[in-house]
Amino acid sequence: MFDHIRKRLTMGYVGILALILLVFGIVVVISFQRQVTVQQDKLLDQKVKSLVNGSLSGMDKSAILEDPKSYGWAIVTPDGRTLGQNPSAASLGLPAGWLAREALHDREIVSVTIRGPQGDVRVASSPAVQSGTLVVLQVARSPMVVQGVVDRLILVLSTVGFGALLLAAAGGLFMSRRAMRPVQEAFGRQRTFIADASHELKTPLTLIRADAEVLSRGLDDPEKAEDNRELVDDLLGETDRMSAVLSDLLLLARLDADKISVAREPFDLALVLAETSERFAARAVAEDKNLEVRHSGKLPARGDAERTGQILAALLDNALRFTPDGGAVTVDGRVVDKRVEASVTDTGPGIPAESLGRVFERFYRADTHSAARTRGPTGGGTGLGLAIAHDLARAQGGELVAKNDEEGGARFTLTLPAGS
Repeated sequence: MFDHIRKRLTMGYVGILALILLVFGIVVVISFQRQVTVQQDKLLDQKVKSLVNGSLSGMDKSAILEDPKSYGWAIVTPDGRTLGQNPSAASLGLPAGWLAREALHDREIVSVTIRGPQGDVRVASSPAVQSGTLVVLQVARSPMVVQGVVDRLILVLSTVGFGALLLAAAGGLFMSRRAMRPVQEAFGRQRTFIADASHELKTPLTLIRADAEVLSRGLDDPEKAEDNRELVDDLLGETDRMSAVLSDLLLLARLDADKISVAREPFDLALVLAETSERFAARAVAEDKNLEVRHSGKLPARGDAERTGQILAALLDNALRFTPDGGAVTVDGRVVDKRVEASVTDTGPGIPAESLGRVFERFYRADTHSAARTRGPTGGGTGLGLAIAHDLARAQGGELVAKNDEEGGARFTLTLPAGS
């Protein structure tokens, strides 16, 4: 599929270049032909003048024109008689009686285009005196001379244009391959994303079906009431997990389509830190973990307070999941260079070096060192929380980065524009 797209892109690029070269070549050839015609007129006028100013008596014997095959000349009397001409004159349409009369009438050189046996011919006519008799000297040049010059130009332009198209085709294939590389990578990520999403949804569905089958077989057995209650709890838990996955998938889809509303208004980040941390306080106590919030007071930020709370909730959930019993999670808030930062640090095992660049990928869990298809030792999440948090931070004009803390554990830092 991608090879076909690359070929189509290259053909389109070469086609556009060919059209440009064709238009450019036509303009150049027409301009050059006009210029050659002007130069030809000047040359004909100069030759007529030189012949008129010189002696006409020996014109038929001497080579007054250096190329008799390219030029034709004729001497015409006012009454239309031809006093002399060279062998090429007839093939170039000379003598032209009506043009001779016009030159005599105007008493000056007249240059016009006439229709000759070989096509259009440029002719210069001038009154002159030969042996005391008023005559008209006519000089014409073969159209093949001008056409030959134009044909050589067309040959050069065609050769250069063909070479340019070959180079463009090679360059187009190279550039299209590079241009399609991000698309291929994005397509690959999409396929992986779909596979991971399907796996995340299939697992709870399989468990729900298995529990439902066991539950259906024991509905009429009073002795299995306790077991049935546990199965119902499992069904509800797996249903909640599927609902969370679907909600996260819908949110990601809306983020990708830029259809989610994210405010850009002033709010107090310190208040959001306090409220979000309070939601996780009971969980931290139940898991024997210390949750501490530290900030210097009001932290004016600009963005979306609700979405920021969602980001911090994902970071706290991740930190508590990887913090061992007796460990600590610290939430810090500060103002740094007209930006507001909030960091969540845990005392867990940290992030493996090979996973630091991938922690914000969808369905990726660093605890397995690979794209997650299994749950971590502490139960794990959907694998979408950090990806959503990262996208929400960027949607507010902020940034979310991850690194390992110097004292151990992982540190996630959210940076937002400072508010007024």
